[in-house]
Amino acid sequence: AAAAALGLLPLGKTQSPESLLDIAARKVAEKWPFQRVEERFERIPEPVQRRIVYWSFPRSEREICMY
Repeated sequence: AAAAALGLLPLGKTQSPESLLDIAARKVAEKWPFQRVEERFERIPEPVQRRIVYWSFPRSEREICMY
């Protein structure tokens, strides 16, 4: 409410912190290709795999076109 009052967030919107899983998966995806992660670790829980794969793909249309 205080952030919305200061104009930092739209009214009625709250911002929740990013999950530790998403932070870790993003950092892994930034450094290593998913294939290398699969080869290196024997067992990766499926939710972790899904988040690493999600963060492995580009976010902007320009980056997607470069692929």
